[in-house]
Amino acid sequence: MKKPHIIIFNPDQWRGDSLGHLGNKAVATPNIDKIVSEDAVSFSNAFCQNTVCTPSRCSFMTGWYPHVRGHRTMYHMLHEEFEENNLLKVLKENGYFVWWGGKNDLVPAQNGFQKYCHIKFTPSPEDYKRWKLTPQEGNHGGNLAWRGSPEGDNFYSFYKGKLDKKNEWCYCDHDWAMVLGAIDFIHSYDSDKPLCIYLPIGYPHPPYCVEEPWFSMNDRSKVPRRAKFPENWEGKPSILKGIWENQKLQNWSEERWRELRATYYGMCSRTDHQFGMILDALKKKNIYDDSAIFLFSDHGDFTGDYGLVEKTQNTFEDCLSKVPFIFKPPQKYKIKPGISDALIELIDFPATVYDITGIDPGYDHFGKSLLKLVTGETKEHREAVFCEGGRRFGETQAMELESTSAGNDKGLYSPRLKLQTTDSGPYHGKAVMCRTKKYKYVMRLYETDEFYDLQNDPLEENNRIKDPSFTDIILNMKDKIARWFIETCDVVPRKTDKR
Repeated sequence: MKKPHIIIFNPDQWRGDSLGHLGNKAVATPNIDKIVSEDAVSFSNAFCQNTVCTPSRCSFMTGWYPHVRGHRTMYHMLHEEFEENNLLKVLKENGYFVWWGGKNDLVPAQNGFQKYCHIKFTPSPEDYKRWKLTPQEGNHGGNLAWRGSPEGDNFYSFYKGKLDKKNEWCYCDHDWAMVLGAIDFIHSYDSDKPLCIYLPIGYPHPPYCVEEPWFSMNDRSKVPRRAKFPENWEGKPSILKGIWENQKLQNWSEERWRELRATYYGMCSRTDHQFGMILDALKKKNIYDDSAIFLFSDHGDFTGDYGLVEKTQNTFEDCLSKVPFIFKPPQKYKIKPGISDALIELIDFPATVYDITGIDPGYDHFGKSLLKLVTGETKEHREAVFCEGGRRFGETQAMELESTSAGNDKGLYSPRLKLQTTDSGPYHGKAVMCRTKKYKYVMRLYETDEFYDLQNDPLEENNRIKDPSFTDIILNMKDKIARWFIETCDVVPRKTDKR
């Protein structure tokens, strides 16, 4: 039986509430909205297992929670020599031709990429000439004058604004190069091997910036209100207050916040446009129907909620932990396109791929295939979802001292990172989230726990952990966490040793 093509479109830091078809009238996502209306299912309750890049990617490429093998930092990747396999390697070993275009944050760069893909795409001067485009700096690099004075209130805001595309049809940064490279590859592919395209692009990860027409595309007047922090940050983890103090955005007007959020939505709209280009290429190559197409993000972004920008690794607000997740199966699976409110986790992604390809990955994992959900055999999937992060006191290797911003008080990420590199406060302490459709409970190792009644407080502005009326529910969610840890605390290798 011929295996389906696997297309993985993986934006970075895209909030789960930033999609038009899910009711956000301030963001235009016509291509995603169209595929959901015709051929795919969008999961409105999809959650990552860690709220920063590397731990999340190590999780969704294995089906393991971060605690299973200690993948809780930006500097601990998946090591093949430690029997830490991943989806790309499994597909390559099972006859897939794997094309990888975009960021890493998954495997040790010092070991190269040969075991995980046939092509790790890097654009050439000839590529740019053929595209009739000039390579531009990424949104992190180049002249940082847009940040303003270190004493000003924009220096740590990540707000860059409108990009100048210099009379070209796009601002050809790394993302555009990866998308155009993928399209070229799709058009030229002539092998009998099933194809896996992995596109882990950078947008809408801040700095918040985008070119026209996407910069002006979204209606500023429809931007939803920001979540507010409680008085004196009561009930919230200390790292949020620490970041808020360090980012120095307290005097921003609502108009400035609205502009920042609209720019972020413009980044989402550009990413939606690029996704549409990939879909068009698959259709022109006549492999769209035979492809399993996944679009999901690794985690979300504060984007002004609680007066914060960027993200952090050990808090689990929905703006960080809830992500877009779109799945179009191959045409042979009869589905009802639209929106599902079933609770799912990103670790369900590799389980779904293994299910539709018939591949045994050779190791145990904790994902659950989404096929029965999209085919309508069931409407529910998980009773609760989990997310985790942080570190123990004294766990120096988890402080991320390797970061260029860790010891640099002027780095973009320094408002957060300098709180992660000290044990003088509980800022970076371990924590775990248990979330159902109605409630969210966060157990913290060194600080007060959190509990939110999501039906009446969807923006998580009021920690009800001390409210006696929720005692029974909190105890039940604590029990869920205990059972989850027992079930998923480790994986025993399938290969046994001689005694």
